[in-house]
Amino acid sequence: MSKALKIGIGIIAILAALALWIFFFITGTYNDLVSKDEGVKTAWSQVENQYQRRSDLIPNLVNTVKGYSIHEAETLEAVVEARAKATQTQVNLSDPNSFAQFQVSQDSLSSALSRLMVVVEQYPELKANQNFLELQAQLEGTENRISVARKNYNEVVKDYNIATRQFPKNIVAGMFGFDKAMLFETTEGAEEVPVVAFE
Repeated sequence: MSKALKIGIGIIAILAALALWIFFFITGTYNDLVSKDEGVKTAWSQVENQYQRRSDLIPNLVNTVKGYSIHEAETLEAVVEARAKATQTQVNLSDPNSFAQFQVSQDSLSSALSRLMVVVEQYPELKANQNFLELQAQLEGTENRISVARKNYNEVVKDYNIATRQFPKNIVAGMFGFDKAMLFETTEGAEEVPVVAFE
């Protein structure tokens, strides 16, 4: 075997090993990114579930309050309108504008609910109503679940976003369209959970 042939075989072997390494790297990175992307979608579905749970409680809450506070039509209407906007807002997890609209609509609903609960303070007989007390407890629990689901979502998204930005994984992420996912940002006054409990 000539020296040139040996060199040629050596080069081919090196190139084959390099191609194999690149294949396994791309495959492994792609699969890791798919797993993280699915984690983001799963965490997001938990956020949506909790927001839907809150949304489902609102009609009963509004009807219960309506029976006691006929003079609060404007406040009740604001809650109903905020709920309608929140349930109609579609979100794309990689689109900052879409995500911001979703967050604003949910924050608006939280704010409307807070105003409703402040109004309820004026109706002692409503605060003693068993149905209202149960709804209040469910709403309070749901607000806590929303907070936990958002925190969990943000943690999963942070892990995913780091993976899509780190070199050389970012090359594979760019090749296969793994876009940055949006995080929930703290909005002004968001550090205060909507008031749903009474003294």
